[in-house]
This record gives sequence, C-alpha cells and structure tokens, in this order.
Amino acid sequence: MPDQPPPPQRWKKLGTRRVAHTRIFDVQSVDFQHPQRPRPQDFFVINAPDWVNVIALTPERHLVLVRQFRYGTNDFSVEIPGGVMDAGEDAITAGRRELREETGYAGPRARLLGTVHPNPAMQSNRCHLVLLEDAQRSAKPDWDPDEEFEIMTRPVDEVYAMAYRGEITHAMVLDALLLFTPVWAELRKSAV
Repeated sequence: MPDQPPPPQRWKKLGTRRVAHTRIFDVQSVDFQHPQRPRPQDFFVINAPDWVNVIALTPERHLVLVRQFRYGTNDFSVEIPGGVMDAGEDAITAGRRELREETGYAGPRARLLGTVHPNPAMQSNRCHLVLLEDAQRSAKPDWDPDEEFEIMTRPVDEVYAMAYRGEITHAMVLDALLLFTPVWAELRKSAV
C-alpha cells in the first residue's frame, strides 16, 4: 500500500481587496500563503448573506414547491421556498418569512434541519435548511418586484422521485431533501 500524503495545512490569509460590489454579493481578491510555499496566491471569494431554504410539509404530507425562472441558468427551476436572510436574522424566523412571502404558507412548528456551505471553494456564506410542519396557506404571497412563482404541492415521495429523475437540480434543495430523509422515514413509520 502506498504511503498516505500528509494532511492538508491551513493557509495564512494575508489580505483582501474588494474587486466588485453588487446588491447581492461582494467579490474579494484574497491573498493566501501556504506555510511551506514561498509565493502567496490570489483567490477570489464571493461574500454573500446567508440563505435559508424551507421544507414545508402540509398536513396531507405534501411538500410546498415553487417553480420560477432563474437568471443564472436561463431556465425554470423547481425548488423549495427560500431566500436571503436579513442581517442578524435567525434561520427559523427567516424561513417562516420566506415561506410566507413566496407562497402564503405558514405553520406552527419549525426547526433547523442543518446548515451547509453552498460552495466553500469560493463562497463564504451558509445555507440554513429549515423544516416547517403542518404548513397551510394562510395569506396571499408577497413577492419582491423581480419575483414570480408557480406555487404547488406534491406528495413527499413524488418530490424525491422528481429529484432522482433530474427534475430538481438546485443543489441547496437537494441538500434539504437529503437532511429531511431520516425525518420522513420516521414520519412514515409513525403513520403506519
């Protein structure tokens, strides 16, 4: 068996320069130096606010989904509700807000399923994945000027099938479904 390479080492952050500022994120040029290499390297980091995505489970055991046009892919995307968190806002509050704004749904019980880094190679932010149970439509959606959604509900198993067929491709939505899997298994057992 070949020798294992040594574990990776922490690079030293030397400095940052903002190279772009947008209403959604900043791009920084960040100099890092490896502890055993003479020359620093320049990397680009996208600093964006944290996001929240919501698995909203209805009493009928359907998930609330939204279909919307996405500018990055120039195509439509089927997703769970979610969006940018306000500064200082906790994930549960943000999840409830985004769900209500995008779909008009609300529910009595919400909890954090987990937190992931969308792309740690170049992004500094996190995405918080929230489960909200007993979601019911209780208000009209309150969309931002550039938002419009098709709001739908689908049985949980159908949503997983959509993901496996490649009809849901948003990475953070797939992360949320992954973290929801053991919860769904327990809920299915308790229904029997």
